[in-house]
Amino acid sequence: MEKYLRQLITIEFEDKKDVFTGFLIDWTEDWILLKNNPVDFIIDGFTILKNMNVKSIIQDKDHEFTEKVIKLKGLKTSAEEIIPLTNLESIIHFLAHKYEIFQIVKKSDKAVYLGKLIEINDNELVMDFLGPEGKFEGETIFKPKKIRVIEFDTDYINSLKLIIQEENKK
Repeated sequence: MEKYLRQLITIEFEDKKDVFTGFLIDWTEDWILLKNNPVDFIIDGFTILKNMNVKSIIQDKDHEFTEKVIKLKGLKTSAEEIIPLTNLESIIHFLAHKYEIFQIVKKSDKAVYLGKLIEINDNELVMDFLGPEGKFEGETIFKPKKIRVIEFDTDYINSLKLIIQEENKK
């Protein structure tokens, strides 16, 4: 992974159909942190991936070209601060404190779950689920070992945060 640090890569998993493309910011034995490149020459938030069942890491001529354009545009391809990738609990507490709202995806990835932290321990993660209209809809509970992807600071999440702020002013 060291050779990919601060470079644009795509990660494929053996057991997930989704691929994840972004600038590698940091990694540990358990987690990978990417500055997300969802499409074309755009940077949109961060993705933390569970570092398991990685099938391949791709970096080809297309990646080099996209990386060059993104850097020429002056887009930030790093993180402003160190995000603790020591374990899920420390990651979630950091995100809850710094960003408040984050999104998780389980292995099946049939749905994404957006919300804010209520509680986390070894057995469960409890979130206040945030619906697509920007309203909190109640508790959602997950088993921590089922969580494979965490996203934060994306345009979608930040847009819903603006709706929440606007509603709280009323």
